[in-house]
Amino acid sequence: MAKRLLGLLGLLALLYAALCVLLFVFQGAFIYMPQARAPVHGTQMHVLKTEAGDVLVTTRPHPGAKAVVYFGGNAEDVGQSLPGLAQAFPEHAIYLLHYRGYGGSAGAPSEAALVADALQLMDQVEAAHAQVTVIGRSLGSGVAVQVAVQRPLARLVLVTPFHSMLELARERFPFVPVRWLLRDRYESWIYAPRIDVPTTIITAANDELIPRRSTDLLTAAFPPGVARQVVIGGAGHNDIGLSGQYLPALAGR
Repeated sequence: MAKRLLGLLGLLALLYAALCVLLFVFQGAFIYMPQARAPVHGTQMHVLKTEAGDVLVTTRPHPGAKAVVYFGGNAEDVGQSLPGLAQAFPEHAIYLLHYRGYGGSAGAPSEAALVADALQLMDQVEAAHAQVTVIGRSLGSGVAVQVAVQRPLARLVLVTPFHSMLELARERFPFVPVRWLLRDRYESWIYAPRIDVPTTIITAANDELIPRRSTDLLTAAFPPGVARQVVIGGAGHNDIGLSGQYLPALAGR
């Protein structure tokens, strides 16, 4: 009996180890969901030259000092966000980054790669525009906060952001040691205390993916007076853009 029990425990240990290996190897599939790029009328394509190849940026040119740079969610074709952004920011040039592996961009996504591409794009945008607003939605909020501590911004907007990808993974997989397995952690709470530009945090009241507690913890990590939170009632994580309150919140009205 004891021998059979030991054999069963050994089998369970092997299955658990196999599960951990699978989660480690395929973790990118849980974080990144690349989308194809659909054409958007009235836009142009800008190309970032990276070590992985060409990374694409959908742009709506506009002369002047003001620009918006947008980092989207993990399953978003960012070009489709352009019409709404153009409404919210009619006097701004607009730049939407297609992450590596998304929308025809070369390479594979990772936290380090996305942040590096975002900083490269910011350098080019800031060479042409003196006042740059950065918007990060969901996964893109983890990119945006890292940009905000490394480049001068006029304003930061975070849409349905989270405190830490590590924290979210722990809640989703409480039975595995995610601290040791997760490569891309997007620990926004580490960067928030160093941000000193006006920041708007837009929260979906009925967000089914990002717990409200996670967004509230991130908001509390900012220095006093820097971040304000706008809660959009009745909105979920994916349909927040359909609310009549969304575009005014983006624009800071």
